[in-house]
Amino acid sequence: VQLQACGGGSVQAGGSLRLSCVASGGAVSIYGMGWFRQAPGKEREFVAGINWRGDSTYYVESVKGRFTISRDNAKNTVYLQMSSLKPEDTAVYYCAADRRLSTMVVTTESFYDYWGQGTQLTVSS
Repeated sequence: VQLQACGGGSVQAGGSLRLSCVASGGAVSIYGMGWFRQAPGKEREFVAGINWRGDSTYYVESVKGRFTISRDNAKNTVYLQMSSLKPEDTAVYYCAADRRLSTMVVTTESFYDYWGQGTQLTVSS
């Protein structure tokens, strides 16, 4: 499966943005999906994930209550709705797919099998 992340851009602190991850070459409905981010000079970190059934989500503490991950299997797309954005959210955001059919959300980067190319989010103060 190929993943393409899009929707990044520049936004002021407090603003909102929605990232999309469009899958091709496979049905996103059978994959657990995750969003990761990498800020300049930092390691890539898990941000949010949703299991393949869509009934379990998990967020890193720093984005809880501000970010929401969702999936639209009919559109083969996973979204990351971000609100109350902060400058520290600035990073390149990546989507990834996990083919393990786990009922739990996978947060470990190495467990994901497919990756999108990343989309830049810049939040200015």
